[in-house]
Amino acid sequence: MTTQVIFNSDLHFEHMQWKKELLFWKDEIKSFQNRLDEIIQKWSDDKVLAELGQFQNNFTSQNKKIRKYLNAIDSHEHNMAAHLNADEDCIDRVHMKHHEDFRDKMSNQRIIYNELKHKYYLFLTKYL
Repeated sequence: MTTQVIFNSDLHFEHMQWKKELLFWKDEIKSFQNRLDEIIQKWSDDKVLAELGQFQNNFTSQNKKIRKYLNAIDSHEHNMAAHLNADEDCIDRVHMKHHEDFRDKMSNQRIIYNELKHKYYLFLTKYL
């Protein structure tokens, strides 16, 4: 059985990619919200406004999840820094499992976010 050594620098790179992605989503949601504000000014139909409210709620939920994920990444980065300060450049199995689980969460979140964007664009096409 061979053992693969995984260095903190490899995980750090992935963390930075995730942070950039999450920050992009956060910025994108601001833009989406601005477009919803335009629709509010143009439409008074209860059905349209109800659907719009669902998007606002979804964007609020996404922003909360983004903050949660950014905090988790920062926490993991601090943990890795502590290991690096202790001259441990490799990650242990427990922390690697945590990292792999988080990787799965990010993958699932990409799917959820992209589905939301797709529905949002259909909504914009219909009402803007």
